[in-house]
Amino acid sequence: MPLFRFFRPIFLAAFLAALPARGALAERVPCGGDFRRFVRGLEHEAVSRGHDPASVRRFFAHVRPDPKVLRRDRAQGVFRLTFTEFARRVISRNRLIVGRRKAREAAAILAEAERRFGVPGPVLLALWALETDYGAFQGDFNTLNALVTLAHDCRRPGLFRPQILAALRLYERGDFDPVRTTGAWAGEIGMVQMLPADILRLGVDGDGDGHVRLKESAADALLTGARLLAEFGWRRGEPWMIEVSVPPDLDWAKTGLAVRRPVRSWLAEKVQPRYRPPWPIREDMPAAIILPQGRKGPAFMVFRNFDVFFEWNRSFVYVTTAAYFATRLAGAPSFDPGNPDPPLSLAEMKALQRKLRARGHDVGKIDGVLGAGTRAAVRAEQKRLGLPADGWPTRALLGRL
Repeated sequence: MPLFRFFRPIFLAAFLAALPARGALAERVPCGGDFRRFVRGLEHEAVSRGHDPASVRRFFAHVRPDPKVLRRDRAQGVFRLTFTEFARRVISRNRLIVGRRKAREAAAILAEAERRFGVPGPVLLALWALETDYGAFQGDFNTLNALVTLAHDCRRPGLFRPQILAALRLYERGDFDPVRTTGAWAGEIGMVQMLPADILRLGVDGDGDGHVRLKESAADALLTGARLLAEFGWRRGEPWMIEVSVPPDLDWAKTGLAVRRPVRSWLAEKVQPRYRPPWPIREDMPAAIILPQGRKGPAFMVFRNFDVFFEWNRSFVYVTTAAYFATRLAGAPSFDPGNPDPPLSLAEMKALQRKLRARGHDVGKIDGVLGAGTRAAVRAEQKRLGLPADGWPTRALLGRL
């Protein structure tokens, strides 16, 4: 399972609009309060939407609150590993070997995924590996208990309550067991960890058995994952990332996801691929240069498909790692780690964020995490102070501020 979870976007409005209705909806029982009363409210709402009362009773018959889910939700560790640390931790030699074997075993279904949805096999294999270690560790939380517990909790009821109704629809189709279906603590199911509303709307029966079962069927999981990425905007036949070498005199302020330039412009400034990619890269393609650990660390040229990974997971380090892992599975060599300046400690990062906020920058929560807002603020202050504006916070910058 991933070390952390940033919820990917889901299409709740479209899902709710598609639900059957019978007359006016019953008034919703609010989150919090007595758990059994809350469940009875869910049952009444489901019946008011046209679901069979006996089926609804069976679906909710054994639901229980799960305090372990709330503990996991409260204890989510915000991601603080650097790209190099995380990539080395999760992209093991064994995972690469297994990934290449899975590529051979699932060659037909991966080819079908690319034919139907335009998503290359290495991308699906990388997400399959990072989410569940190719299906080996899918989570052992009862999914219905997890969803109802999180909907009853008042932190994010709007996210989880619609997932319960989606799970009910899956149950009525024979694709969800309220007692036996298990997954991640946040309600995601299957080999590529998808929420019930996504499965209901985008699920693909890859093995032809008449069901969409992402826990048991790799074909279902891979095709459904490919369809989700296509929904997020994956561009058929286009690359997502390639490692590059950058000249020491590059204008570092031009790097980062906010600046997109044609590939030919980067080549003119002596940015060069470190290997010959197996996919075509046109010189008119817009591309950005990302430096996960500043100008002294690894460097990547990323394209429009790289942005799609952020719809799957919001963490920059996770996205960069997943995209890089996909290039390795496509034949790329190991990245050059360079010799980046050491990362700031948690206390130093929080001190930096407070100083940046005092200078008027929006860094969000003071949490010690190098998120997009903090990177942008760092780059702005580096530029103001005449330092290389590569977005990587250093102790020198902290001292200057």
